[in-house]
Amino acid sequence: MQTNLMIYDGTAAADSDVPRTGGVPLAPAGFTWPVCGCGGPLRFFAHLPVEDGVLSVFVCQNDPGACEFWAAGSGANRVHLFPREGLRPVAVPENGLTLLPAVSAIRTQVVTVDPEDRDEGVDPDAYDLGRAGWKRDPDERFGKQREVLGSLGGSPSYLEDDRVPGCPSCTGTMEFAAHLEEGITWETSMNLGGQLGYVFVCRPCREGAFLTD
Repeated sequence: MQTNLMIYDGTAAADSDVPRTGGVPLAPAGFTWPVCGCGGPLRFFAHLPVEDGVLSVFVCQNDPGACEFWAAGSGANRVHLFPREGLRPVAVPENGLTLLPAVSAIRTQVVTVDPEDRDEGVDPDAYDLGRAGWKRDPDERFGKQREVLGSLGGSPSYLEDDRVPGCPSCTGTMEFAAHLEEGITWETSMNLGGQLGYVFVCRPCREGAFLTD
């Protein structure tokens, strides 16, 4: 069982076209910074290059708990799938919680784990097993599991089928794209209420969705 983990890899330039959390979003010309239903700008969380473009994730942090940032389609989060060509740094709004305190570079690491390593009586979950495998390999050390910033592809960890979002454009079921963890330290943290984030995408419509568990 393999999981493509996203691992913390130090810092990166705020406008770099590399996998990262934090920094400034890169978008096509004419892109407008997304706004929550509360009227404040969304906070940019992650720039994730994928095979067919770049996933750009925004979540409302203006008044945590007041806006339903954990729910897909709430208006308090946004996921865009941009083409790779013609991306440029976006002008950041002057007011509101728009950027994370630090930029965390990401490298991907394929971890292979034997499903038999799971706890007895518990169904194997690829992401959980991958995180546990990363902690053990190549060397176990305190806090190593915090280096996992999420994963790309695979299946959503322990998410019930009725929570998988549908595409608002074609009404088809969206495809799971990534997990997001809060971050390795409080300075770099994405506030997800202590939960795991899920990124979904409809590739034909280039629509995305975000939710937490």
